[in-house]
Amino acid sequence: QVQLVESGGGLVQAGGSLRLSCAASGRSFSRYAMGWFRQAPGKEREVVAAISRTGGSPYYADSVKGRCTISRDNTKNTVYLQMNSLKPEDTAVYYCAADLVYSDYTVRVGRRDYDYWGQGTQVTVSS
Repeated sequence: QVQLVESGGGLVQAGGSLRLSCAASGRSFSRYAMGWFRQAPGKEREVVAAISRTGGSPYYADSVKGRCTISRDNTKNTVYLQMNSLKPEDTAVYYCAADLVYSDYTVRVGRRDYDYWGQGTQVTVSS
């Protein structure tokens, strides 16, 4: 099992940047593919970015492509989401998620692919 705790959310003006972190506890973090999702009020949870267990093959939703970077440090059991040029429509609760995988190349982009979730961190972008 793995426990996930997000941090780094907050209130930022449009055009600003935030770096979200997700710290994992438990063993074998490097065996998990990781993803960042977000959920705005009244909307379904959607994928933002995802990464393989080795840090390769990053995936980005079209809505954030070119503005966000997902990365991970397996020595620190942490995955990051750097968000730049933030827009009001990026306002949401951001969640990290983990899925145990058996290939270095597997990237999960579906909400139902993930077994473990953090509690979320609020990101609010003001116009």
